[in-house]
Amino acid sequence: MKKIVLFGFVCLLLTHALIVVAQPDRWQQRIKYTINVNMDVATNKMNGTEKVVYTNNSPDTLNKIFFHTYWNAFQPGSSMDIRSRELGQTQIRPASRMGDGLDWDARVKDRISKLSPSEIGYQHMKYVKINGVEQKLKEHETIVEVVLSKPILPKSSVQMEVAFEAQVPLQVRRSGRDNKEGIRYSMSQWYPKVAEYDYQGWHANQYIAREFYGVWGDFDVNITIDKNYFVAAGGDLQNAQEIGMGYETPGSKLVTTSGDTKTWKWQAYNVHDFMWAADPTYKMITRKPAGGGPLLRVVYKAVDSLENNWQKMADVVTNAYPIIAKTFGPYPYKTYTFIQGGDGGMEYPMSTLIKSASVGTAIHEWMHTWYQMLMGSNESLYPWMDEGFTDYASTRVMAELNGSKGFPYEGSYRSYVSLTKSSFDEPASTHSDHYNTNLAYSTSSYSKGAVFMSQLGYVIGDSVRDQVLIDYYNAWRFKHPNPNDFIRVAEKRSGLELDWYKEYWINSTKTIDYAVGDINLIQDKTNITIKRIGKMPMPIDILVTYKDGTQEMHYVPLNLQFGEKPTESNIPRTVHAAWKWVDPIYQVAISKSIKDIKSIEIDPSLRMADVNRTNNKLVIPD
Repeated sequence: MKKIVLFGFVCLLLTHALIVVAQPDRWQQRIKYTINVNMDVATNKMNGTEKVVYTNNSPDTLNKIFFHTYWNAFQPGSSMDIRSRELGQTQIRPASRMGDGLDWDARVKDRISKLSPSEIGYQHMKYVKINGVEQKLKEHETIVEVVLSKPILPKSSVQMEVAFEAQVPLQVRRSGRDNKEGIRYSMSQWYPKVAEYDYQGWHANQYIAREFYGVWGDFDVNITIDKNYFVAAGGDLQNAQEIGMGYETPGSKLVTTSGDTKTWKWQAYNVHDFMWAADPTYKMITRKPAGGGPLLRVVYKAVDSLENNWQKMADVVTNAYPIIAKTFGPYPYKTYTFIQGGDGGMEYPMSTLIKSASVGTAIHEWMHTWYQMLMGSNESLYPWMDEGFTDYASTRVMAELNGSKGFPYEGSYRSYVSLTKSSFDEPASTHSDHYNTNLAYSTSSYSKGAVFMSQLGYVIGDSVRDQVLIDYYNAWRFKHPNPNDFIRVAEKRSGLELDWYKEYWINSTKTIDYAVGDINLIQDKTNITIKRIGKMPMPIDILVTYKDGTQEMHYVPLNLQFGEKPTESNIPRTVHAAWKWVDPIYQVAISKSIKDIKSIEIDPSLRMADVNRTNNKLVIPD
């Protein structure tokens, strides 16, 4: 009898787990790249070939296919050049000693317009053959349209052969050569990359400096380059005993090769991009987190005065991993590499480019492994899911590492509120390429996205939100989730309806503003009026502190959510009837007299992004 009961209990647990974290069945395309490239370090040019197996898992017949050729953006008169100079004409703040107050991306400005022929970037596809037949190509700046001679049928695969030539641009944005720290090559977006086709169709966006979206697949990449160059990459090196340079098994014998070049053979499986970098002065630090985890590599330019900075960064990211794995899910690959290069920090599968040994930047870029490299949302279309979730996660990890007290997201909330008070606010649902200002893009994507996740803890409870993070990881890693997918995970775990939260917070610019209103004494009881001034409704926490030092929490759920969050503290809590979102006024009845009350405060946790907190607290005079 006990065995039967136990079996039933186990089945119940398994059923619940499947309901919460079952893998979604939405189709997605699949790709396998085999890339061979020869890099000429004297001319900064390369020639390459790709063998591509492309699987059309969609129900659609494809009559064309698109490739990204990102480096064509680094030419005078390109869309990226024009867009950057256009945004740089917008005055977003008064000019001061700190700058002209214009809406420049400081890394780009008008630099592309000034590139000489030897400094520009380009990628030219010589040909594309599908199943041995050469295809018609139409070049559209950073997009190449392949007009198929024979359609790709649903549930079928084709083999493509691609030949290309390219020139590495002078470092402007993300990719390039000879950056300000002297790194020779930061090789991101370096190969003709098949655009993603999903349930929304083709995502063939021109590259104008924003984000990326790619097909899940496998990479075999062979890089031939001057033998004196050290190569780092987002993958696992397959011929370490030939290469040496610290990649080899310690104490093992190297396989010697002759010639002026070396060929580095890399693999990266179940990823949607591949990045590498190369420099003759690179050094490498390796670390392994205590208790298990990936082999961590830090690759940096050898400058003695900066050695300690890189060592410290390596120590911090290593110590961070147990926190990350516990909170957001374990890292699924064997290695991760932090590589000095680029123009700031930019994430890629199994690696990141990072300018200088910034610990905060390193943690932020590593957290992109979870929010974009594992849960591969369309970061062009939903930048708040990419940068915002990452900003939330990295802030949380840094706070725990540093033992910080207080509310760690104050900066994100302050940045968001500042945007709402300007004339530049736009819905966070805006495509990243189409924001009217760099200011609105960055604040909406980073700050408003981070507040979305922090504030979700206010709506459903922090502990429940943390369970949602793990559920999201289990359900959507190695897939392409959209905002509705995340909301459905949160709804299943919390038991609350949350579509309203996404619609208001992401799809509108409506703001939250609640105030403590009139207080009336009715037969020794206190009636408190709470006013909704802003257009976005929310559930409300009200903390009543009495003169004798005791406290009560009064919780008013929102009728749109059809339920309530769990109790979050040891403070006694009273749950009131749901607030109808159409009503701007709500009355809260307190069992004690006004004379006993010291203060009344809306949202003492500071997690609700109220744009005017001056009216959130009322102190009763003696």
